[in-house]
Amino acid sequence: MTENKIEVGIIMGSDSDLPIMEDAVKVLKEFGIGYEVKVLSAHRTPNQHAEYSRTAIDRGLKVIIAAAGGAAHLPGVTAAQTTLPVIGVPIKGKSLEGMDALLSIVQMPPGIPVATVAINGAKNAAILAVSIIAIANPHINAKLVEYKKKMERESLAKNDNIKI
Repeated sequence: MTENKIEVGIIMGSDSDLPIMEDAVKVLKEFGIGYEVKVLSAHRTPNQHAEYSRTAIDRGLKVIIAAAGGAAHLPGVTAAQTTLPVIGVPIKGKSLEGMDALLSIVQMPPGIPVATVAINGAKNAAILAVSIIAIANPHINAKLVEYKKKMERESLAKNDNIKI
C-alpha cells in the first residue's frame, strides 16, 4: 500500500497470483496512485469478498483489478457486487494454460461487464485502471500522456539497433 489515497483495489483468489499481480503494483506506484492488495476468494471467503466489493465505493476506490485462475469467478462476482469498473486478469494455470480463466472472465452475462486483459496481463490491467482514473484527474492524465510518449521514444530507438 502507498501513502496516497487508495483508489485501486487489487484482489486475487490466492496468494499464488501475487507474483503476476506485482506488475500491476509497479505501474500504480509509477503513477503515484494509491492501492491496496487483498486475497479474497469468491469461493473460500464469499462473505468477506462480498463485503469488500459492496463497500468499495464508500471506501474511495475507483477501480478494482481482480485476478483469478481456473474457473476465474472472482472478477465476475466482484462486478455483480459493485458499480465500479472491474478489470479481470486471467491467471495462467497448469492444466489449460489460462484459457479457462480467460474464457470465464470474458464471457460475462449481459449487465455484468468485466474488462478483460490478456492472460497474466497485470501490467495492462493497471494501465487501464490508470486510464480510468485519468478521466477525472488531469495530473494523472498528464503522467499517462508522458508514459505513452516515453513508450513511443523507446520503441523508435530500437530502430537504431537494427543491423542487417
